[in-house]
Amino acid sequence: MASSLIPALAVAAPTSIAEAAPVTDGEHGGLLHAFAAVPDPRDPRGVRYPLTALLAVAVCAVMAGASSFAAITDWLHDLDEQARHRLGFPAGVPVGSTVWRILTRLDDALLGTVLASWLRTRTPVEVTTPGWYRTAIAIDGKTLRGARIGDGRQVHLLSALDIVTGVVLAQVTVHTKSNEIPAFAPLLDAVETVLGTLAGVLFIADALHTQTGHANEVTARRAHLLVQVKANQPTLFKQLKQLPWAQIPIGDRTRDRGHGRRETRTVKAVTVATPGGIAFPHAQQAVRITRTRTVAGKTSRETAYLTVSLPAGQAQPVDLQGWIRHHWHIENKIHHVRDVTFREDLHQARTGTGPAVIATLRNTAIGWHRTTGATNIARATRQANRRSHDLITAVTSSYPTTQ
Repeated sequence: MASSLIPALAVAAPTSIAEAAPVTDGEHGGLLHAFAAVPDPRDPRGVRYPLTALLAVAVCAVMAGASSFAAITDWLHDLDEQARHRLGFPAGVPVGSTVWRILTRLDDALLGTVLASWLRTRTPVEVTTPGWYRTAIAIDGKTLRGARIGDGRQVHLLSALDIVTGVVLAQVTVHTKSNEIPAFAPLLDAVETVLGTLAGVLFIADALHTQTGHANEVTARRAHLLVQVKANQPTLFKQLKQLPWAQIPIGDRTRDRGHGRRETRTVKAVTVATPGGIAFPHAQQAVRITRTRTVAGKTSRETAYLTVSLPAGQAQPVDLQGWIRHHWHIENKIHHVRDVTFREDLHQARTGTGPAVIATLRNTAIGWHRTTGATNIARATRQANRRSHDLITAVTSSYPTTQ
């Protein structure tokens, strides 16, 4: 290969994430205020219950553990008169079919944008995570096994998670797993709508998104891309494997022990953005991670290759190690929780935008509990259900409030 190989630099990084732009008083509105931006799909004639009240109930109910449209209605019916009034139901509450019919007709993308923007106003401005001085967003897809669209196919969702705050910033619906690739650009659009700009943002994705078009799209928005490389890009994969890794010093090493296993993760990084480079646009560094795991006396080794569009001065091996490991947060802390705590794969939502809407509500509930410091979401939902008045106060208040 024509390019020279320069070992990754070791430049000190700031010790906290750069402070975000201050949130104005107008942006600190409560949940009912935020929902004013969601258009009502109903004919205005004969509307009996405000859309903002219905949406607030849906969010609060899922935060309290509701796992279906029927459970959302049950939670509302179980509230006392004072709680109903505070949510916008001064005289009577809707039946289950009304709640279901309205929620399954909503624009799920717009709802997700509104809720993600609202959650960001409830998130601490500065998060002191050493070395992580930029927004890092993990991208991954999930199939809703119990849900179906009109032609009988399963619903597949592609999501973007802020790995520091635990808030899902955007989610788009795709038909099948193979269609994640064209859904990437719309997902970037949705994230940009929430953040205002993608400048400096790092996107972390699996090998399916190691696409030339993705790299160009991300760079055009002044963002960066960290992706794993596998056999779906054979030329690039071969180039990365053939780099003289034995001559490159170890940049970072971590050791973990737990659940009957020991694991060592070693990171090496090398600058490749020289004349000739590698067969992937905008790549600044090549990365190799070696995982050595010992379980019950048996040792296995796995090697993964990645590229990142950040130069060595802005992405040290210790940063790369953290970003790559935290990409799994979207699987472990979002998708797994939706399946186990909210029983998502058992929920057979099949009407309109219902599957995506209730997935968005689950994302919001998980994000909300994460921002209030919860580590066990199941326990947090049970607590919210027992303290419904505190929950309503927290989400409808004009300023961030923890339970």
